[in-house]
Amino acid sequence: MGAGGRMSVPPTIKKSESDAMKRVPHMKPPFTLSQVKKAIPPHCFKRSVPRSFSYIAYDLAIVSLFYYVATTYFHQLPRSLSYLAWPIYWALQGCVATGLWVIAHECGHHAFSDYQWLDDTVGLIMHSFLLVPYFSWKYSHRRHHSNTGSLDKDEVFVPKKKSGISWYFKYLNHPPGRVLTLVVTLSLGWPLYLVFNVSGRHYERFASHYDPNGPIFSDRERLQIYVSDFGVLVVAYGLYRLALAKGLVWVLCVYGGPLLVVNGFLVLITFLQHTHPSLPHYDSSEWDWFRGALATVDRDYGILNKVFHNITDTHVAHHLFSTMPHYHAMEATKAIKPILGEYYQFDGTSVFKAMWRETKECIYVEKDEGNQNEGVYWYHKLM
Repeated sequence: MGAGGRMSVPPTIKKSESDAMKRVPHMKPPFTLSQVKKAIPPHCFKRSVPRSFSYIAYDLAIVSLFYYVATTYFHQLPRSLSYLAWPIYWALQGCVATGLWVIAHECGHHAFSDYQWLDDTVGLIMHSFLLVPYFSWKYSHRRHHSNTGSLDKDEVFVPKKKSGISWYFKYLNHPPGRVLTLVVTLSLGWPLYLVFNVSGRHYERFASHYDPNGPIFSDRERLQIYVSDFGVLVVAYGLYRLALAKGLVWVLCVYGGPLLVVNGFLVLITFLQHTHPSLPHYDSSEWDWFRGALATVDRDYGILNKVFHNITDTHVAHHLFSTMPHYHAMEATKAIKPILGEYYQFDGTSVFKAMWRETKECIYVEKDEGNQNEGVYWYHKLM
């Protein structure tokens, strides 16, 4: 294996579900980040403006096609068929729009191009159209990448210790309760996080992604938070004008339905990437960036892996090298797996089954019985 050279990668053997549940090592790894980076072909770190824009163009073409079909033909259908056609449109359009969201997320990581101004311009436009405050998300998400796996400083889906779980969890510890939890989380979780920091890092005072003076942001970031808010307000005003012209039902059907799907996938993808019985979490006495970045899991969403630009099945590589463009992430993942060994976690459990299992199994974190002096925590379920 030479620096930046290719290596012979053995055929990928998918883990069984029982293997995927096996805890990953939590000790300091026997390899360094630079060794992992050297295993990746150098071209994987190169960003191409034409190639990056080609993915936007491709996604927008599909979005436009779905929009054209829905607005041109759905009103001609019998009412019973239109009730079926619109949910199908929401699902399909929402999946493709999630891909656009992922590209905007890459802009926030400076993985779109070599030009920061271009990344921020593209990211601001695309995230604003999806009612996401671009710079606010960029900065809080950057801190998530800087503190992944830390119980004290991570920004999102921070697990609670047993003593900190809310009183109502015991009343939701049954199948109907878990269904309710999932419905609320997938439908309202994203706006609740943005507005009220629900499931986010604990701050001593009110924290919101829309508050430029909030504790999430530093003084040098506050002006850009105003820009983010303005971008969302412009799009919201445009939707208001559309509702006046076309009707509220038209806007909800054409835009609102797909947006709910996008928001649901954002929460689900993030939840499943960082919530797994096999993954450790660390308090401040034990945490370091490298082990925290490794404490994430790649998932298999089938054909949606491609639709979502592989953010789902290359997330470990993304946490290690977040400025790498998505179109090289799969090649990089294949290159680093032999180096990471047991530190690499992939779970091919179906998304629906995994969603249900993690909602049941991953309620709080606690130290192991015989290792109370270690700052390593593992997920447990309520008995």
